[in-house]
Amino acid sequence: MIKIKEAVIVEGKYDKIKLSSIIDTVIITTEGFRIFKNPEKLSLIRYYAQKTGVIILTDSDSAGFKIRGFLKGAIGKGKITNVYIPDIFGKEKRKENFSAEGKLGVEGIPADIIRDAFRKAGISSSNQDKKHDITNAVMFETGLSGNPDSKSLRLKLQKFLRLPELMSSSSLMEVLNTMYTADELKELVRKLR
Repeated sequence: MIKIKEAVIVEGKYDKIKLSSIIDTVIITTEGFRIFKNPEKLSLIRYYAQKTGVIILTDSDSAGFKIRGFLKGAIGKGKITNVYIPDIFGKEKRKENFSAEGKLGVEGIPADIIRDAFRKAGISSSNQDKKHDITNAVMFETGLSGNPDSKSLRLKLQKFLRLPELMSSSSLMEVLNTMYTADELKELVRKLR
């Protein structure tokens, strides 16, 4: 079990149940889009963002990214860390039908993949910080931004790292900073080309 100090924000109660067996911390549910009209819960999330920091872990579908974006804007001050689960297509056992996009949500992702997603985001029991030296200039230099083929190269990298394809360039840069140094990223991109 990963013991962390940050509060973790997930979409629903089944996500919370799943994470409770993997991490030891406060887990807050957004109850899907209900968070958009729940000032009390937003206030609680802002409190944790300023006090301990929050980790946002939503599904890798468009609804999950909409909730993630809303929270990022609504929280304002405080520390936010994003953890991304990969795009895995399938259906949760408790559901009769596939989701609209056919992707598994947090509740359906195997525990080892969730632990790996936390590791990729730089979160572990020790919470050691990596040097954050991947900048917009490094993204441009490696071809991950500013070139005609940048989007396809980013998608290739995201697929290799098992990250969701809906990530923006800035979100990808944020995650890469938790995984690699600039030199390590340059070497990885060189190999992927």
